[in-house]
Amino acid sequence: MAILYDIRLRVLYSFDSPAGHSRTVLRLQPRPSAGQQVIAGAVTCDPQPDLRQDHLDFWGNPVTVMAHARTLHQRVFQFHGRVRRQDAAPALDLSADLRHLPDDIATIRSVSAEAPHHFLGASPRVAPDDAIGAFARQAAQGQSVRDVVCAVARAVQDEMAFDPQATDVSTPPAQAFQARRGVCQDFSHITIAALRSLGIPAGYVSGFLRTDPPPGQARLEGADAMHAWVQAWCGAEAGWLQIDPTNAMLAGRDHIEVARGRDYDDVAPVRGSVRVAGGHVTRHEVDVIPVKA
Repeated sequence: MAILYDIRLRVLYSFDSPAGHSRTVLRLQPRPSAGQQVIAGAVTCDPQPDLRQDHLDFWGNPVTVMAHARTLHQRVFQFHGRVRRQDAAPALDLSADLRHLPDDIATIRSVSAEAPHHFLGASPRVAPDDAIGAFARQAAQGQSVRDVVCAVARAVQDEMAFDPQATDVSTPPAQAFQARRGVCQDFSHITIAALRSLGIPAGYVSGFLRTDPPPGQARLEGADAMHAWVQAWCGAEAGWLQIDPTNAMLAGRDHIEVARGRDYDDVAPVRGSVRVAGGHVTRHEVDVIPVKA
């Protein structure tokens, strides 16, 4: 069953003093993928940029680069679009036995963006950590990779408390895990570190969550801003599985995918430089609204 969503994202930067030249790299537009069709959508900025470039990065994520060569008091980046999201069909567990996963990985000769080899070792935001590794070994249950991925994600959700005040975008996963508090970025980075410690290739997915849940269903954590979840490679036959450790659920039609990478460093929604003296205020607003038939 498919559902249409209208998505509105607004990211405001307001500067204490006029800001000079700036260059911003944006990953805000949903990407086409299995189960997801981007019907229409555009990334815009107010005021309009003096230079704009659009391309796909190595991971296949849509990227927009904007530059302003004049003095500004504020910038507002926006995405408005419509996406069709399909429910994943129920499937048998075709994932590898965890003991045989290294053999499956060895059969992959490609180094394309989908290859599991990129997602096994340390990455810019996710380093090996003894405490997370020990936690992963204790949490791992089941023989199949899918069972282990689901068990680890559930354990992370059980162990961690969702607390938007506990961490910021630069908090290392080891620090968030030690505090047992954080947001979806922390839950995802901890899960990635845990799975990699078990030899399971794992990466980071950014996107949106439905903000208007069906009647009788609870609102999901992380629905007020851009969300993050995890993809794990479950073997040559099963391929990639996406799971949301913040909400202890498989990613489904309420998850609209924007970007994939090894960790947050590869998919940061807004990154760049600006010449400014003084501070600034940032505000994010997200609406993901089902379209009534």
